[in-house]
Amino acid sequence: MFSITIMASILIIITSVVMTLASILSKKALTDREKCSPFECGFDPKSSSRLPFSLRFFLITIIFLIFDVEIALILPMILIISISNIIMWTTTSIVFIIILIIGLYHEWNQGMLNWSN
Repeated sequence: MFSITIMASILIIITSVVMTLASILSKKALTDREKCSPFECGFDPKSSSRLPFSLRFFLITIIFLIFDVEIALILPMILIISISNIIMWTTTSIVFIIILIIGLYHEWNQGMLNWSN
């Protein structure tokens, strides 16, 4: 018990020292206007370096992530077919795929899959 306390205190001390050194060494010097501004061939930039955020791109990314997770959930279904009850496996698979088809129909019906807009 005593050795665990010593090891824990040594780890806390080492962690504190490393965090303190990282905090001290990572401090940057005082910045001025020239260092904070974007560099564009020595001239002031013509437009803002920040572009407006596209909500359409964000929604398409979310749809991609959702379908990516769905594929990751469908792939193991093939592996467990041999070790599970075939009726339960079929029922679960059909319900899951029907939910996916309903979600795809809803996205299609809402116009989220139209790329031309």
